[in-house]
Amino acid sequence: LALSRRYWSHDEESILGAQTALANCLTKLGRDNEALVLTREIYARCVTIFGVSHDRTILSGANTSGCLLALELYEELKPMVRDQLLPAARRSLGADHDYALGLDRELAVALFMDPRHTRDDLLEAETILQDVVSRRQRVFGPAHPKTLEAEGGLAFVRKNLASG
Repeated sequence: LALSRRYWSHDEESILGAQTALANCLTKLGRDNEALVLTREIYARCVTIFGVSHDRTILSGANTSGCLLALELYEELKPMVRDQLLPAARRSLGADHDYALGLDRELAVALFMDPRHTRDDLLEAETILQDVVSRRQRVFGPAHPKTLEAEGGLAFVRKNLASG
């Protein structure tokens, strides 16, 4: 990052690439608080440079929502994904795109993992995950790891609905 800033300070995309790599390393090291600070900065810069509907902006927003999910900051994650990222991803990439499906899944996970969730939250998560599973099966196939992951989330939500 320091080298990118020193030698390519005029190249904002190189700086963003180096920052993203650093944020990903921090996340893999479990340093989610530090990664969140960096991913927020990256997302804000991407919005300014590329606009809200650019795939790089959507991916940087998804990285931020991933940090929020890891830190269990559900109340911040839900409006960000629901009101900003998902509409932009669906509009510019399409509802079947991997980024859009991943954001749908993150919203559903935030809804059912929030300790203050209501039955309506669980029902919304079930609806979202049913759609995600259907789309993933059609687009990626029934044996794809992301399809299986979505199916596991759906089974978890249904188990909670049945027991509660």
